[in-house]
Amino acid sequence: MQIKILGAESLGVRSLCTVVMTRERKVVIDPGVALGFRRHGLLPHPAQVIASERTRRLIEKALEDATDIVISHYHGDHIPLVDANPYQLSVERVAKLCMHPRFWTKGTKDLSYNQVHRAKALANSLGRILPVAEGIVDGALSFSPAVPHGERGRRGGTLMMTRIEEDDEVFVHASDIQMLSDEAVSKIIAWQPNIVLAAGPPIYLPSLTLQEQEDALRRTLRLAKKVDTLILDHHLLRSKKGEQWLDYVSSLTGHKVVCAADFMGLRRNLLE
Repeated sequence: MQIKILGAESLGVRSLCTVVMTRERKVVIDPGVALGFRRHGLLPHPAQVIASERTRRLIEKALEDATDIVISHYHGDHIPLVDANPYQLSVERVAKLCMHPRFWTKGTKDLSYNQVHRAKALANSLGRILPVAEGIVDGALSFSPAVPHGERGRRGGTLMMTRIEEDDEVFVHASDIQMLSDEAVSKIIAWQPNIVLAAGPPIYLPSLTLQEQEDALRRTLRLAKKVDTLILDHHLLRSKKGEQWLDYVSSLTGHKVVCAADFMGLRRNLLE
């Protein structure tokens, strides 16, 4: 099994797009990218724009011979968009590449109006039905039932996690769980993975309480002790404080806790 993380905050963009190659399949998970748009009233820096375009091209290249496309949920940094802004991946750019791969997608139950609208717009634009994959097993691929996008009950709704197995290796893509849900972490552990890629807690948000940070740390350490490699990125690495949190967690466990850039052998590039 080969795992390539194409986009993440430690790689300069908002994304968790990942390609997993087995002997029989090439799976592209969450083919989307975005930047913090008008964050604090500011447009993205030119360095971010370059990183965004580079990531979009990597995703397009990966889709050329993909056998499967997985969509964990319908936030704008995880899917191609019909109404993409200049810093996101537009459906127009990838529509022809999405005609042949098999889709595995999150259902729209319990999602916001915006996510439901994006799901319908994507299906209409591609001229395809996007089948709900929650709870389905198909050979090497397994998909979780809906789990919370962060803490259950918050506006993020739910998402779908992906498990891919080949020989003695199991990889789990846990998307935007943010280590804020015991339910999601327990499901991952039950899958017995070797490698996990997940969004870490949004340390950059003032609304994240100290208690929530402590609970996220507890869950992270629990998961780290059960896997060989835990890759934490996305929400966590939108601030230097989040990077410090990652390195602190790594120091507390003998297991490998890294960001996407570390895993890919690249320099950290936290442009947020």
